[in-house]
Amino acid sequence: MTLPHRSRFPWNLDWNLLRTFMVVVEQRGISKAAIFLGLKQPTISSALQRLEHAVGKTLVIRKPNIFTVTHAGQVLYAECARIFGTVSQLPTILNEDNTELRGHLSVAITSSVVSEHFDDFLNRFSTAHPGVSYSFAVNESDEVERMVTLNQSSFGICLLSRTPEKLKTMVLYKEYFGLFCGARHRLFRVENISEEDLEGEPFVAFQTEAEGGPLQTISILRSRLNLSRNWRGVSSSLNEIRRLIMANVGIGALPLHVARQDVAAGHIRQLPPYADLPEVSIYLISNPARRYSEAELAFLSMIETEISGIDIAERTYGK
Repeated sequence: MTLPHRSRFPWNLDWNLLRTFMVVVEQRGISKAAIFLGLKQPTISSALQRLEHAVGKTLVIRKPNIFTVTHAGQVLYAECARIFGTVSQLPTILNEDNTELRGHLSVAITSSVVSEHFDDFLNRFSTAHPGVSYSFAVNESDEVERMVTLNQSSFGICLLSRTPEKLKTMVLYKEYFGLFCGARHRLFRVENISEEDLEGEPFVAFQTEAEGGPLQTISILRSRLNLSRNWRGVSSSLNEIRRLIMANVGIGALPLHVARQDVAAGHIRQLPPYADLPEVSIYLISNPARRYSEAELAFLSMIETEISGIDIAERTYGK
């Protein structure tokens, strides 16, 4: 019996074209994709044309100095990324016949996650299962969420501006943010500082402080204090915000428990207000649709049980 057209499609399709297309999108161009894959540009162009012919859709609009992924291309890219995430799990899945728990955990994580409870758990798990390896990829929170959604990471640790529909979330810990200035700032050695002293002060900000972002409460605090309307520095990295503060590019917000060591060393100083500070949750996120390896299942089950068993007040830092 001859298979109908839709049933023949996966048999006729060259799956290597999907990988090439994914790289074209991620590299934002055919030339860059060719360099990344070590191939010639006409080879990449031909592969893209073959894929477009196979799916019957224009996937990329390519003109001089223009590169745009069409709606169909965006949909296909999301599916390609999911396929890639599934295939990347195969070595771990095929290695599950060992008596000792083995496998690899890939963690997508936002910058400067500081949690003694998470570190204590990681120590206990790694001690109990020495055959498990780990990789941590630091990304912006939106990228962490995307990587977990597309099965490119075992799980993620990040901030969230909203609850993702398709992901499972758990508050790993909470932290309070305060405003800080560096030792070069004019207020650093002033004995008594009032909120009025901060009016018009230039500031540095996290990218996620924008309206609707997970750190929007910091932006609200800045507005209430009448700081400068425009930022002088911006970054997605806590370490770079810390650098900008210490270089006196502007005052900025940091988690109180993360900043404690720099305060004690005399590098930075906390500024008012000292009460009713922005509270931010850091989440552990996982994908129920992922086919978890035994190592991943053991890790998630253990961390969810242990962390949820600790009162949230104890997991709130900088109070």
